[in-house]
Amino acid sequence: MNRRPTLLAAFALIATAALTLSACGSDDDSSTKDNDKIAGADTGTEKSASPTASVSASADRPKITFPADAENVFEYEKTGDAAKDAALADSTLAVNAVDEAIFEGDTGTKALGFYIKDKALSSYITYVQKYIGDGETWVGETRYFNYKVTLSGAEKAYVTYCSDESKSFIKNKKTGKVDRSPATADAYVLYNASLTKNSDGIWQTTDVVSNRGNQACQP
Repeated sequence: MNRRPTLLAAFALIATAALTLSACGSDDDSSTKDNDKIAGADTGTEKSASPTASVSASADRPKITFPADAENVFEYEKTGDAAKDAALADSTLAVNAVDEAIFEGDTGTKALGFYIKDKALSSYITYVQKYIGDGETWVGETRYFNYKVTLSGAEKAYVTYCSDESKSFIKNKKTGKVDRSPATADAYVLYNASLTKNSDGIWQTTDVVSNRGNQACQP
């Protein structure tokens, strides 16, 4: 089941430096054996996607909450470079912020504008509004993996990663019906994200492009 539509064509292409990272799965260090898996920390009725030690604590970060039947799992190895690790961590929080807006049915959530701005923000608002208009949400687990990050100066980063949506499914909010159609190659998506570090030390996602069904992300 394709939980997410392909990101809007209005997203501008990211710098060439980011696109050269798109060979997901080519490095041996993508093994999940020692990966940091950043998912919901709470064990109650909600899962909280909280910042890790890799992210800046200089700003009042909003808490992101998920319903109990949905989870994002992020798998990557820390690089040992403080800036790269902070950009990686904030890129995961941007993903969570978008999903929280879908769950809440609200494009005005604090986290959405906190972790995302510029073209990415306007396009993600349209993206979330489609879920709202269709009366849909999603359930299950989405896995993010094969992360690669590069820096351009002190305030620009490019993050490339894959997603596996084969275990997440569209749910109709009104009826509660879940579409559990079998997964296809389109359940695997390659993302290229551009991030900019703001004055508070937050790496905000400013642009994203995606390629659904990309062979580099398929098992």
